[in-house]
Amino acid sequence: MTTESIRIMLVDDHPLVRDGLRARLESVPNFSVVAEADGADDALRQAAASEVDLVLMDINMRGTNGIEATALLRSAFPNIAVLILSMHDKLEYVTQAMQAGAKGYVLKDAPGKDIVLAIETVMSGGIYYSAALAKQLAHPMVQDNQLTVREQEVLQHIANGQSNKQIARDLDLSVRTVETHRLNIKRKLNIEGQAEL
Repeated sequence: MTTESIRIMLVDDHPLVRDGLRARLESVPNFSVVAEADGADDALRQAAASEVDLVLMDINMRGTNGIEATALLRSAFPNIAVLILSMHDKLEYVTQAMQAGAKGYVLKDAPGKDIVLAIETVMSGGIYYSAALAKQLAHPMVQDNQLTVREQEVLQHIANGQSNKQIARDLDLSVRTVETHRLNIKRKLNIEGQAEL
């Protein structure tokens, strides 16, 4: 890890949360909190005015949420890394955050050392998930109704971002059959949204 200072911006609409984070992070020798913001607009202004390496971003904020704010920040300042710090542990949020350009996702109930490790991992070019999320990502919800081999294949193709038409071509199925498999997978895993799937 570099000995250069890591310049951090905190984005959360609760001043007490920001105060606690600032105190925790500034106890780490090479961390420096250089800016704070209470929402997306403020974060964009602060990013333009301060030299920031990493943003610690909450999801639930008044106005523009943290996922949308992440996309805006990454678009305007591609060199700034964004790390989500949230109480939400649903994989749908994690997926949306990563699609918006976040480099990691830490749960607010994680130990303080996890936030430090997450920042160091992201600043070293890695991606970080809280242990509870990593476990969910490695072992998605499996119910009594196990997926068939074919459904597992379809799910793998979906995870790779393929459309029904591409999956049908790759697996030599009709598009309608792929759609049926999708519905069955959602039902068996008790999933509603496309992002969660």
